[in-house]
Amino acid sequence: MKIFIAGHNGMVGSALVRRLQAMPGATLLLRSRRELDLASQAAVDAFYAAEKPDIALIAAAKVGGIHANNTFPAGFLFENLAIATHTIHSAFRHGTKRLLFLGSSCIYPKHAPQPMPEDCLLTGTLEPTNEAYAIAKITGLKLCQYFRKQYGVLFHSAMPTNLYGPGDNYHPQNSHVLPALIRRFDEAREQGRPEVVAWGTGAPMREFLHVDDLADACAFLLQLENPPDWINVGTGTDVTIRELTETVAAVTGFAGNINWDTTKPDGTPRKLMDVSRLAGLGWCAKIGLREGIERTYASFQAEKASGRLRS
Repeated sequence: MKIFIAGHNGMVGSALVRRLQAMPGATLLLRSRRELDLASQAAVDAFYAAEKPDIALIAAAKVGGIHANNTFPAGFLFENLAIATHTIHSAFRHGTKRLLFLGSSCIYPKHAPQPMPEDCLLTGTLEPTNEAYAIAKITGLKLCQYFRKQYGVLFHSAMPTNLYGPGDNYHPQNSHVLPALIRRFDEAREQGRPEVVAWGTGAPMREFLHVDDLADACAFLLQLENPPDWINVGTGTDVTIRELTETVAAVTGFAGNINWDTTKPDGTPRKLMDVSRLAGLGWCAKIGLREGIERTYASFQAEKASGRLRS
């Protein structure tokens, strides 16, 4: 059984490799960006024609935090649309038996009910700061749904909540909140700074899923004979940004003060996934947030020491 993992060098793709490489009878098809340009339909089509994967997992994406999404929306929309349409269409064209497309919780409306169920998709306007990325992910989800509806192929999607773990992006401006906090507190500890400034009030609530739990959920979904067209993947629990920040400070060993700059925006008050559908099928997350942050900080230190840190 040949399994193509698109985006295997990224945080999610690497976790999928770790989880699936031990699967009996599995041969992983892995291509770097230099080896396969997913933005080129011709290149992707040639790859599928030559390799004929049995399963495709689409984990490749152009990703970033609020600043990056809001500053470069055209790039986020174009590149993610290209990845989705090329990988899904070519999989159908060349007889891939099964495809799992990975999206994001940002596909749901800005004012979605909390926790957010799958059926609230397209019931309201999106969060403007990451609308471009969300539109691309919704398109990928709908492509899978409609190929399945029209042709009977087993193409389906998973929508994870905020992810973190080994191989994350620690760029000082363009990273997500948890890796940004890890880098900020690690640098403050190393430099002996007495204070770290955090944005907002710390009141908003967010959900975080370790990327190894996501990979395990994907392996679980691939075993289902009739999975939902799309399904939420998360922990079903959330924490305030203040709690998250204090936990990261403790894990990194920062002993100074945290100064909350309340002139900065808080963003959406709450974003929590309804994971009851996945729980009803028999899967739940196993890695607690404190344990996950500790493991992630250990990997951050190892990646920094070896010069492999994505920043």
